[in-house]
Amino acid sequence: MVVTPVPSAGDSPVAPSELTGLPDQYGRVATDLRVSLTDRCNLRCSYCMPPEGLPWLAGPELLTDDEVVRLLTVAVTRLGVAEIRFTGGEPLLRPGLPGIVAAVAALTPRPQLSLTTNGIGLARLATPLRDAGLDRVNVSLDTLDPVRFARLTHRRRLTDVLDGLRGAAAAGLVPVKINAVLLRGENEQDGPDLLRFALRHGYQLRFIEQMPLDPQHGWDRATMITAAEVLASLTAEFTLRPDPAHRGSAPAETWLVDGYTDADGQPATVGIIGSVTRPFCGDCDRTRLTADGQVRNCLFARQEHDLRDALRAGATDAELAERWRAAMWGKLPGHGIDDQSFLQPARPMSAIGG
Repeated sequence: MVVTPVPSAGDSPVAPSELTGLPDQYGRVATDLRVSLTDRCNLRCSYCMPPEGLPWLAGPELLTDDEVVRLLTVAVTRLGVAEIRFTGGEPLLRPGLPGIVAAVAALTPRPQLSLTTNGIGLARLATPLRDAGLDRVNVSLDTLDPVRFARLTHRRRLTDVLDGLRGAAAAGLVPVKINAVLLRGENEQDGPDLLRFALRHGYQLRFIEQMPLDPQHGWDRATMITAAEVLASLTAEFTLRPDPAHRGSAPAETWLVDGYTDADGQPATVGIIGSVTRPFCGDCDRTRLTADGQVRNCLFARQEHDLRDALRAGATDAELAERWRAAMWGKLPGHGIDDQSFLQPARPMSAIGG
């Protein structure tokens, strides 16, 4: 998708300090914040981190709970952020998570609050998080086969993930969404089974193309299962029709699944996020904050913009907002994966936040 820079009146460049919200010079405005609360995880998914794990951020490098809430307050009250998703690593490992959720839910205007998790521990925490103000969850689940799950994650925790899904639904964190990544030679056959499972339980399933964010830098586009391949595997067993609903800035292309309805009696859907082969950069409305207080204006950005040190040095909310605004103004028109000059970010997905 081609993104055209916003023209400036009189051909004079517009400085980010003259703008409100979080715009960039290509006409996009970030209103959706992904905030990583930790780089730690209790699984070792092969596309995310090696079996032995990674060097974790040291405690003093991480934002404290109060610092997280302060920056999110700036994002909501000064920069127009309307949706916040807590990510990791695994955000359920953050002891102060319920308190952070409660503090952000109390902001005016109140943002929509969601969580991306591997589901381990969610059965226990779903109700406290709902009571704190969490609206819904996305749970990562790449296979229903226990053997393949253990091979992909290097942990035997499938039962815990399934318990977490049930717990989230029972607590009312709906719609419960499932994120699945299919890997060639590993779980590529599991797409239809995952869809049957989601339809049976009323979950919303989204497949995501594997992205070049692995710490080993071993991603190879030639071996990636594409969005088109995922769709072909599903249409071999289900009748799918393009969803006529306006996609907006949502990353997933969705299809209606004939013969199935969701919990509200509406046509059931399945989504595919073609981050690599069908990029949606032109409609991107996201900004990202890492667990150590760095703003990333793109998932694949190679530059970060520090807020933590400025915050700790006594910066005002207005100064923090201006730093954030300047970081987003420099966002590139696209992720550039197809460009010969593309370089994978130094941080892997677990340290960026999904």
